Amino acid sequence: MKRAGLVLTLMAMATFGLATPVLAAAPGNDLYVGRTVIPATPFTDTVNTSEATTDSDDTALGDQCGGPPTDASVWYEHTAVADGGLIVETYESDYSVGIIVATGSLGSLSLIACGGGAVVVSTAAGETYSILVFDYQGDGGGNGGSLVLSARDAPPPPELEFSIAKVGKFNPATGSATILGTVSCTGGDEFSKTFIDLQVSQIVGRFRISGVGFATFICDGSTQAWFADVFSDDGKFGGGKASVRAFALACTEGGCDEMELTATVTLRR
Repeated sequence: MKRAGLVLTLMAMATFGLATPVLAAAPGNDLYVGRTVIPATPFTDTVNTSEATTDSDDTALGDQCGGPPTDASVWYEHTAVADGGLIVETYESDYSVGIIVATGSLGSLSLIACGGGAVVVSTAAGETYSILVFDYQGDGGGNGGSLVLSARDAPPPPELEFSIAKVGKFNPATGSATILGTVSCTGGDEFSKTFIDLQVSQIVGRFRISGVGFATFICDGSTQAWFADVFSDDGKFGGGKASVRAFALACTEGGCDEMELTATVTLRR
């Protein structure tokens, strides 16, 4: 009886040893055909992508974004109900995530935007947007992880206006020119990035000298004065006429607005 029990035990152990291990299943939206529909915004989804795969559909869309490896990729889809913007972000995931947004149908998808961590796209009412999310290889391998994807409406982009004053200043001791003006910007947020770049040139004697300057402003809806001190590497600015080309940019989470001006400015002490 003891021998028979031992044989049965060994047989049972052998049976367990030959059993096929159970693997985690790929997520339901692993393929385009199983894409997760984002019915409305705001939207959040958490999914384990460690068993997600990649296929030719993923690669074809990835090629339009410079050909990143689209390992551990999953699909989403959203149809905009109104003109505006959409923000898709994945910052709460535990691995580096790449995002590609496209329009059209499978086999003829057209890239709209791509990036890492988050993308912002302009949307049109009734348009359907396909979203491919994949392991961005930031950890050295394309094995996915815990994906946390959120989608929400983007705020409208900022609105920018600025001017260049007709009269500026020059410093005879340092040779610098000071260019002044006003700027107003509405629609700013905590992500605001704003600046004014300018180039100044002036004929002094038989030579033309030039330099660049930089100014910042706050996108808070107010009208503000701005100024920039400009130095030249090839001479000193002096009194008289100077040519100014200025470029202003204001970017928020919802997009950017930009404006470029040229002006002839009189430099005085």
